[in-house]
Amino acid sequence: MARRRAVGVVAAVLLLGGYGVADAADVVPGVLTTGPAPAAPVPYPDVELPGDLLAPTVAGPDADAPVPTAAALESLADDLAADSRMAGTFSMVVADVVTGATLLDRDGGTARLPASSLKILTAAAALDALGPERTLETVVVPDGAGRVVLVGGGDVLLAEGEGDPAAVEGRAGLADLAAQTAAALADQGVSAVEVGLDDTLFTGPPYAADVSGIDLNFVMPVQPVAVLAGRADTGFVADPALEAARAFAGALTSAGVEVTGVRRTPAPAGAEALASVSSAPVAEVVRDMLKISDNSLAEVLARLVAVERGAPADFAGATTSVLAQLAELGVDVTDVDLTDASGLSARNRVAPSVIVDVLLTAMDPDATSLHGLVPGLPVGGLDGTLADRLTDDGAGRVRAKTGTLIEAISLSGTVVTEDGRLLAFALLTDGIPAGAALQSRLATDAWAERLAACGCDGADTLGP
Repeated sequence: MARRRAVGVVAAVLLLGGYGVADAADVVPGVLTTGPAPAAPVPYPDVELPGDLLAPTVAGPDADAPVPTAAALESLADDLAADSRMAGTFSMVVADVVTGATLLDRDGGTARLPASSLKILTAAAALDALGPERTLETVVVPDGAGRVVLVGGGDVLLAEGEGDPAAVEGRAGLADLAAQTAAALADQGVSAVEVGLDDTLFTGPPYAADVSGIDLNFVMPVQPVAVLAGRADTGFVADPALEAARAFAGALTSAGVEVTGVRRTPAPAGAEALASVSSAPVAEVVRDMLKISDNSLAEVLARLVAVERGAPADFAGATTSVLAQLAELGVDVTDVDLTDASGLSARNRVAPSVIVDVLLTAMDPDATSLHGLVPGLPVGGLDGTLADRLTDDGAGRVRAKTGTLIEAISLSGTVVTEDGRLLAFALLTDGIPAGAALQSRLATDAWAERLAACGCDGADTLGP
């Protein structure tokens, strides 16, 4: 299994110059980072990303630190089951990152509704299939009929104005693309054009089969080009790709070119680009997706995996491609059933053991393409969807993907225990009665806090 390949990761990192240095370079999980801060999530309820904050001081993992005993972890799991706030049914797996050994398996092979913990699978597949340094190109080509065609290449974080080279959202700007296009047209003596839109990179319906109603407030219609993920003042615009084309047409007008109209039309095959702009590297896009749990980015990244693998870039092709990519990494995805790649669908089923396997694989020293995954997860008490959660013993020690649906709560990631042992874990709860999700989340967080505070040499030293 993939988890066996994680043996020695902590020792290898420590030999490379110490945990603090490695963490600051985003090589291993920890509370420090030299990467850019992700943009504020919109819309995402009750989440704020901090500005310049000092990270809490947390010792790095110690390969000689005590490994939690089975009794200690079983006791924590029993306490969670007995917590009056806990509703539904949960499964969990806890593994030691140093050895790859499973320390606790509480029904961990049972596939449950993962909510946004599913994004860990999508992130791993995208990083491996596309490569962390890959950028996504948005190009403009002529079609020989008095028209220039905006071709979507998967960058849905375009700025309407000029791009910001220091940002992830808005790294590439439509104003820059228009300026390049206007200059190329001027060289050809062209002063008026129609703007075409080619968004045929993706196919199929814009939403997963069971995503509807209030769910639509949390994901854009999945298309291969958009301005800032298609966000509107409330929710998302109805047609992000067309809105991006209209914004490009406006920028082209401002650059001195007369625009006679905007419409969808395929770009001619083999046309040479008049202009192009590039997104932030895929690793930074994945980091944003994980930090703020951006459903739109997750769906787009999964479709790009499908494109890379030559599969149809629709929901079925994207989810099948994500699983195929993970299988090539050695992860057993036999019993995984996916309807979407973001975790919004209530039809998804993933076992905690699969999520932990992906996490351990991502920390394998040889899996260099995946090394941005775990450092991209939200940090307890510091940023992303954990900014105001796990603020006690879990602060800075827990780095995890959150997940919240009406009937499911999940938390999956890594923790450095009080003794300095680095663990990977996944806790999935589903079948939660309506209205009880918040209480179950509080119980889940309390379990994670106690795991972080664990005195790992016995059940009688678990902390309060």
